[in-house]
Amino acid sequence: MGSRLKDKVAIITGGASGLGFSGVKLFLQEGASVVVVDYDDKQLKKVIKPLEEKGKKVIGIKADVSCEEDWKKVVKKTVAKFKKIDILVNNAGIHIPQDVLHVEAADWQKVLNINALGMVLGIKHCAPIMKKNGGGSIINTSSIGAEIGGFGDGYSVAYSMSKGAVRALTKHASQVLGKDNIRVNTVMPGVMFTDMTVKLGFKSRQELGKIYKGTACLPPFAGEANDIGYLYLYLASDESKYATGSEFIVDGGWVASSGTASDGRTYE
Repeated sequence: MGSRLKDKVAIITGGASGLGFSGVKLFLQEGASVVVVDYDDKQLKKVIKPLEEKGKKVIGIKADVSCEEDWKKVVKKTVAKFKKIDILVNNAGIHIPQDVLHVEAADWQKVLNINALGMVLGIKHCAPIMKKNGGGSIINTSSIGAEIGGFGDGYSVAYSMSKGAVRALTKHASQVLGKDNIRVNTVMPGVMFTDMTVKLGFKSRQELGKIYKGTACLPPFAGEANDIGYLYLYLASDESKYATGSEFIVDGGWVASSGTASDGRTYE
């Protein structure tokens, strides 16, 4: 076991699967105590039990990140169990593919509540505990959908807007919390091969990446969960002690590339 997060306590939302669960496993490997927060109670129990059986310092808490009372519960249970909070990974999020001409108000509000308000509430309730410890690291998961639309945001106006809000939240919070030695940074993933894409029928990064050839420039044109998990680990550790208010894009070069030539041909 490593020691990059030795004696640190982390909360990871949306931690029972995908990018969040990658972070959970890596944080545990590097010596952290981890609180896994997820709304899917069945999936939460499924992943927590094997970790507990291995003697890992981990607990699972079912919570709706858009509910302030649930956040109070998460923080109370975390401090009761592990005495402090050093790291918050605001990873939970949802996507409803409705463009601006077809968006339903209730669906738009649901996405914004989970993807944006949920992070605000997490920071509001975790940062005071971090301050008592002398500092901490907050990691907010945005998306390249905050940079590019259409295919890049999955044709979802609510998702795109919520992820843009996350970028602004990070810049705001980094300024408010810097004096307390609390760092706040944004992670912006591109397309990633996770258990969610497996459920959609894709069997490998290569298969998923075929759809994105001509967008990302780095083969196989799709990342994997650990590509984000390792970035979470870096930002959670003291290795990133002078990074705050920043955006870290991991997308195989999608945002940096125009994707297609002016005549519509993909780069070869």
